[in-house]
Amino acid sequence: MSTISSTGAGPPFGAGLPAAPDLRKKARPLETVIRTILMVSAFLSVAITVGIIFALIRPVIDFFAEVPFGDFFATEGTHAVLPLVGGTLMTTVIALLVAVPLGLGAAMYLSEYASRRARRVLKPTVELLAGVPSVVYGFFALSFVTPTLLQDILSLEVGFTNALSAGLVLGVMVIPTVASLSEDALTAVPQSMRQGSMAMGANRMQTTLRVVLPAALSGVAAAVVLGMSRAVGETMIVTLASGNLKNLSADPREDMQTMTGFIATTAGGENAVGSTSYNELFAVGMLLFLLTLVINVISIALVRRFRQVY
Repeated sequence: MSTISSTGAGPPFGAGLPAAPDLRKKARPLETVIRTILMVSAFLSVAITVGIIFALIRPVIDFFAEVPFGDFFATEGTHAVLPLVGGTLMTTVIALLVAVPLGLGAAMYLSEYASRRARRVLKPTVELLAGVPSVVYGFFALSFVTPTLLQDILSLEVGFTNALSAGLVLGVMVIPTVASLSEDALTAVPQSMRQGSMAMGANRMQTTLRVVLPAALSGVAAAVVLGMSRAVGETMIVTLASGNLKNLSADPREDMQTMTGFIATTAGGENAVGSTSYNELFAVGMLLFLLTLVINVISIALVRRFRQVY
């Protein structure tokens, strides 16, 4: 058997084979295009946000030039906004009381208990709720939740429109957001943590609640806060089902108007441009924008506070 020495005059190893293509030169133009598209998308998002702020500032300044801050941030009066804030918080809290337990429960089942076949069927089914138009949810609240569930089954004294019905249906709409994002966070937890917990004698429920859920807490918190933002900004459900009465009350069975509902019902084309009622829409919109911004900032802080790197 003949061998080729490292110092011999034989042909080098790999001689006669085609040279490996230089992938970097071919990929570089494509990477440049993709990087440019991503950069433009990022700057466009920022520019749209800044444009929204500038569109709101001038009417807000004109509004507060005519209406004092005290009359706006008041509990009663024509321009009082605190009843709208109270109605928004009431429907949002009810929605979270529905969406968080059900959404998180669905996420834990899909992540820890469901088989692959069941997950392939159930997860798209849950996410289908997010594709239902909100106006359909509103009519569902009026035609079933209020008359059948609240009045007939639970025997509650509620009117045709009320914050309780709007909050319940709003919670159903938020379930896919909480469930999908929480399930992604739970699935991202390394399998080794589950195996280590079960090796110590913990059952599946103990592992889920004491190991997997705390490890995915940042993602779960982000899902809940994002669902809260979704509930605060929803319009059609609260417009149809919550009512159009400015009412600062702690009783969810009463009619309450939210900030988004006020904007939807007032912006009907009957307010002259530049009038006080017209500018009031922008003032409420600015307050809603700031409220949503605060929620998102809290979400980012929670994610950074509880984030774990594996």
